[in-house]
Amino acid sequence: MELNYAVIILYLFSLPLIGYLTRRKITTADDYFLGARKIPWWAVAFSIVAAETSTLTFISVPGLSYLTNLTFLQVVFGYIIGRILVAIFFLPAFFKGELSTSYEFLERRFGKRLRKAASVSFLFTRIAADGVRLFATAIPLKLLLDINYFYAIVIIAVIALLYSTLGGMRSVIWVDVWQMFIYIGGALFAGFYIVHLLSPDGLDKIFSLASAQHKLKLIDLGFSGSFSDFFSKPYTLLSGVIGGAFLSMASHGTDQLIIQRLLSINKLKDAKKAVIASGILVFLQMALFLIIGLGLYAFYGKTGIKSDEIFVKFIIGNVPNGFSGLIIAGVFAAAISTIAGSINSMASSSVYDLFYPDVTKLESKKELFISRGFSVLWAFLLIGSAMFFSFSSSSVIELALGIASFTYGALLGLFLLGLRQKRSDENIGLIVFTLTLLFMIAVVLFTNIAWTLYILLGVIFSNLLAMVLGVIVKRKAA
Repeated sequence: MELNYAVIILYLFSLPLIGYLTRRKITTADDYFLGARKIPWWAVAFSIVAAETSTLTFISVPGLSYLTNLTFLQVVFGYIIGRILVAIFFLPAFFKGELSTSYEFLERRFGKRLRKAASVSFLFTRIAADGVRLFATAIPLKLLLDINYFYAIVIIAVIALLYSTLGGMRSVIWVDVWQMFIYIGGALFAGFYIVHLLSPDGLDKIFSLASAQHKLKLIDLGFSGSFSDFFSKPYTLLSGVIGGAFLSMASHGTDQLIIQRLLSINKLKDAKKAVIASGILVFLQMALFLIIGLGLYAFYGKTGIKSDEIFVKFIIGNVPNGFSGLIIAGVFAAAISTIAGSINSMASSSVYDLFYPDVTKLESKKELFISRGFSVLWAFLLIGSAMFFSFSSSSVIELALGIASFTYGALLGLFLLGLRQKRSDENIGLIVFTLTLLFMIAVVLFTNIAWTLYILLGVIFSNLLAMVLGVIVKRKAA
């Protein structure tokens, strides 16, 4: 176990070190939040993948194929389609006039109030969802160091805060690149080690057993059940691909966590490369995680262990000392990159969208002090959110993870309205945004519709509502 401790501690200390080494002179909020818009596209692509990969992804995706099959890849294929649409329709609009945040686009199309409303929605979503991720990341650290959750949560949050404030978005992106190599390296080692333990048959045993149990199924048309079953299954061809595409459009076309990274690139064509490349990388990454799940099934067979716990059980019980530390470091890497990026993106949205829309008119030192101050504030609030979830039941955690399902639908609907119209009525926009949020809450709480269709429903509802309200306004004006 001592070797595991050494590997993990070395990894954790490497993060602020890399943040320090990759920093550049920061004098303005633009330098701090957007890396002076001089980040190479390939680094941003890696950073996007690291930012959207959490501990829950690292642990849960192998559990999906262990429990079922490979049909989750239908959703991931939809991710690629969604990012292509973001590159074609969203990014050209964002790169006109050098936006500072994604919600500045809404101000140009609707007005300041809607920009602030969208920013508040983003901050609420991030503080809840990433509070869960921070808590989930603290679990293995608590067990390894035999400390309580508070100290484990604080350690991870402070490390993320350190390197994100040292060099701003530039350091966040370059540390993300390092973290992606760490967790992919850990996953690859786990996969190779499963093959080694199953030798001499190895891969043949994994895929032959998976084939016999119908676990190699990639496409599910969803026609085997009733009509209601068709819409309640999340991983059919329709709900998977369409749901994945809309989820990707929402997360990569509206969410400041991702848009901030794309805006740190100087040229539109390079930003397009970054977002599309990230989709391809995520597809390959998810395929790796799912194949690991097939390997776990070949190793364990059917057990009473929860699918989300099966990969952790393998790491702790079967991987040699030191190498298991590497994989656990990969678990941390999958989450800390999201936490650091979340701190920086929430600070940028607070500075640009809510409190200081004209922040560039301030003196550079004061501007930078305020920017870093908001980073510290959001780090403390994330710690509070994670502590809240440490005392909560799993049902509350599931609710927090589902927040993005209905906020994304409302946000994407607004952005699509803004792309269609150069100038829209702000009051209509506020009504549409509010009622769509309420509609999505009702869908989540009172229907059995698959989560992959939530965002599509939100977009349809918001656009139909905008059309109806537009007709009413025109008739009153006439």
